[in-house]
Amino acid sequence: MTVRAARPEDEDRLLEIDRATWGPMTGPAPAPSLGPFFNERTLPENVLVAEVDGRVVGWGKIEHPTPLPASDHVWHVTGLAVDPEYEGRGAGRALVEALVEEARSRGGRRITLRVFAPNERARRLYERCGFEVEGVMREEFYVGGEYTDDVLMARTLTR
Repeated sequence: MTVRAARPEDEDRLLEIDRATWGPMTGPAPAPSLGPFFNERTLPENVLVAEVDGRVVGWGKIEHPTPLPASDHVWHVTGLAVDPEYEGRGAGRALVEALVEEARSRGGRRITLRVFAPNERARRLYERCGFEVEGVMREEFYVGGEYTDDVLMARTLTR
């Protein structure tokens, strides 16, 4: 498995993975549209992809949590998805670790993310990758007919 920077020609495959992995417990955003994957919020330079035998099997995205220069040292994981056919084979962990290294290489001192409390599989992955819970936003979202807690997790990059 390799992880590399996304390229514009990856767009169709990234959309395919996005649609295959979307569900009410993966995040508050509506179901993915038919495209485009890359837009003003999702720039190719902020997306990494995992490949197996030349096939894109997952993606992860980071960006700054705010446009303020005072938080330029913080990066935030704003998306992570692995093709269901490749789950459990290390792509998620490889992507998270590559996002951590990318944030560090861009001068990051910390990296954060948010995950729905019931998404235990994702939470375990992030914990194995060194993220710690820093807060819980109770009933932050109403999805799937119920209120859902949103968990803020973070990892320091300077230790």
